[in-house]
Amino acid sequence: MKRSSVSEKQKRKSNEKDNAKIGRFLITVNVLGSAGPIRFVVSEDDSVAAVIGTALKLYGREGRLPVLGSDANNFLLYPANAGSDALALSESIGLCGGRNFVLCKKQSNPQMTEARSEMVGRKGSSSSSSWKAWLNKSFNLRVLSH
Repeated sequence: MKRSSVSEKQKRKSNEKDNAKIGRFLITVNVLGSAGPIRFVVSEDDSVAAVIGTALKLYGREGRLPVLGSDANNFLLYPANAGSDALALSESIGLCGGRNFVLCKKQSNPQMTEARSEMVGRKGSSSSSSWKAWLNKSFNLRVLSH
């Protein structure tokens, strides 16, 4: 019986040593447009994509607004210190050296509406006079040309 308890103790000690080798630390992620930060523990070898995924899961579980979605590819993670570029999704979170981050949704190209595509398609003074006429008619305003 003593022998099995000794081997269990050795296993626990080796697991503790393995856990000590892998650095874990608390990070703070501020989500742009949200009320407050999200805090959770990560391993220093976790990828940025995994950290974004965890932040999005925790954000969703807490029922925060605005609703963000769950696709990590739609977001960028920045170190909180000013002037830094977004972290690469495949980069290890421990390499950046920071503990505070800002999570932002990637900007997508605005969809062209039918009316806007018509306005963009027209060129010359006729397009400028047509939008001025539409604006005057819609809002009863008078738009003066330069």
